[in-house]
Amino acid sequence: MASSQIIILAIVATSLATFISRFMGALTSEKVSVKSKVFEWFNCVAYSTLAALLGRMIIFPAGVLADSDLLIRVFVLVLCILVFIFSKKNLVIPTILSAVLLSFFNSI
Repeated sequence: MASSQIIILAIVATSLATFISRFMGALTSEKVSVKSKVFEWFNCVAYSTLAALLGRMIIFPAGVLADSDLLIRVFVLVLCILVFIFSKKNLVIPTILSAVLLSFFNSI
C-alpha cells in the first residue's frame, strides 16, 4: 500500500471514529442532565485530558515546535492566555497571535 493510501485510510478511520462517538453522544445526551454528577465527571475528564495534551505540547513538543526554546513557548502561552482573558474570551485573536509570536521569536 502506498503511503498516500495509508494516510487517506488513517483520515477516514479517525473521522469515522470521531463521528460515530459524536453521533452516539447526541443520541444519548437527552437522557443525561447537565447538572448531574456523571456529566460533571465527564466534563472534568475532558478538560483534564485537554490540559495534559497542551502541557505535553508545550513541555515536550514534536515537529517544528520543538525548534523553539521552552522559555519562548511558555512566554507566548502566558501572553496568549492574558490576551484571551482581556479580549472577552475571543479564541481567534490569541490563536493568530501565538502563531505570529512563535514565528517572530524563532526568527530572531
